[in-house]
Amino acid sequence: MQLNQDRVAFVDYGKGFCIVMVVMMHSVLGVEQAAGAASFIGPVVAFAKPFRMPDFFIISGLFLARVIDRNWRDYLDRKVIHFAYFYALWVTIQFAFKAYSFAGELGWAGVAKTYAFSYIEPFGTLWFIYLLPIFFVVTKALRKVPPAPIWAAAALLQIAQIHTGSTVIDEFSGRFVYFYSGYVLAPYVFAFAAWVEERKAAAIPLLVLWAIFEGVVVLNGYSELPIVSLGLGFLGALAVVALSVLLSTTGAAKPLRYAGEHSLMVYLAFFLPMAATRTALLRFAPDLDLGIVSLIVTAIAVITPLLFFEAVKETKLGFLFRRPDWARLPPAQTPVAGLGRQGSPALTLSNS
Repeated sequence: MQLNQDRVAFVDYGKGFCIVMVVMMHSVLGVEQAAGAASFIGPVVAFAKPFRMPDFFIISGLFLARVIDRNWRDYLDRKVIHFAYFYALWVTIQFAFKAYSFAGELGWAGVAKTYAFSYIEPFGTLWFIYLLPIFFVVTKALRKVPPAPIWAAAALLQIAQIHTGSTVIDEFSGRFVYFYSGYVLAPYVFAFAAWVEERKAAAIPLLVLWAIFEGVVVLNGYSELPIVSLGLGFLGALAVVALSVLLSTTGAAKPLRYAGEHSLMVYLAFFLPMAATRTALLRFAPDLDLGIVSLIVTAIAVITPLLFFEAVKETKLGFLFRRPDWARLPPAQTPVAGLGRQGSPALTLSNS
């Protein structure tokens, strides 16, 4: 398997697949709720539920070993402040669009309280980037502890299916095992990807068998059961890895790879084109099949942020998707050998 120094193709395809599934889920559920009826895309969303977010978290942990031993200052800048900046920016943008409707229900004082509370309880679709920095910090803090007991404890938290009403507590309990697995099991994930690349003919029927098994379990309502849920998350993640490897070796679906390379941009900005397209289609094309509506909403919600990113990345609006210098910690400085304390700082590693 050929690994680019900066990008790994199957990882980008996997992220692209996952972000499309995430956007599809929000789009389909939003359309069905607004219309008060189900669509033919609903079963696809249900099929992807057991592995959609587990795979995203596993992928998020794959390259952590490259950076986890950096000093805390640089680590916090890249793994905490980076996401905190985008969370604060985009939760503010979302509130700017929704404040008027919120004010009708809560009053403007209520809007202010809800906005302030969003820094304690993650707001809407942004919970993923709220939780990632917590995972990064916890994993680094525990890096000297043997992995086996940490993994076992994380698995037990997932199996316990904790529901406190707090997004941070509940999602941490349900998702940390996948993120931590991506970190500690990364060599095995890459070995599996290499196996798939070498044995494409064997991988395809295995994917078909997995899809049938996944469908049967979901259809019969077993996917949410303790232990079953955990297993489906890992099986689905391996299936997405296999599918992504197959896509990367054929060069097919390159737009999916681009979406994966810029998945954060899609995740941050899909809410507005999704809501606008859904509202317009349901109002002006009421007879259009809800499944078709859902697919159109999904496509526009994925594509629009990517087009917007390309349009603004070199302009003054670039701060919407690229963290500006003022939102960064200065890198820790290490004296160059032989120059003493007054020497030039050593170059720091590029962002991984």
